[in-house]
Amino acid sequence: MSTYQKLLVAIDLSNESDKVIGRALQLADGDAGRLSLVHVVEPVAAAYPIDAYAINMSKMQEEAMTIAGERMADIGKAHGIAKERQHTVVGTAATEIRAMAEEVGCDLVVIGSHGRSGWKLLLGSTANKVLHGSHCDVLTVRVGD
Repeated sequence: MSTYQKLLVAIDLSNESDKVIGRALQLADGDAGRLSLVHVVEPVAAAYPIDAYAINMSKMQEEAMTIAGERMADIGKAHGIAKERQHTVVGTAATEIRAMAEEVGCDLVVIGSHGRSGWKLLLGSTANKVLHGSHCDVLTVRVGD
């Protein structure tokens, strides 16, 4: 039996999400009922300069959330994770992942990491930022090259 009872799996909705979820399922002894998923959509306004006043930011944010929600539903369904345990939120990734971990009362956050080194590591990855300030254990799953 696994030590961890409630796992939050932070995914980026890429194809690598399957690998991260797969590892979390292993830790949960194959019980998808112990997993919750979270994906954080960065605020659209952060990607544009202030003078982009002609762009309807709220409509773009709404569209980004809709697309992310649809992709989340597909991934959740493929892994047998109930809709009520699929969370798509807007904000800064690390902050929102830590907040969701507390909200769902998880004892482990599982997140993918590209294993950056050198200056990229010094700038910090989302996984590293989740680790600092997290109330529970954090497991990084190596993804990508």
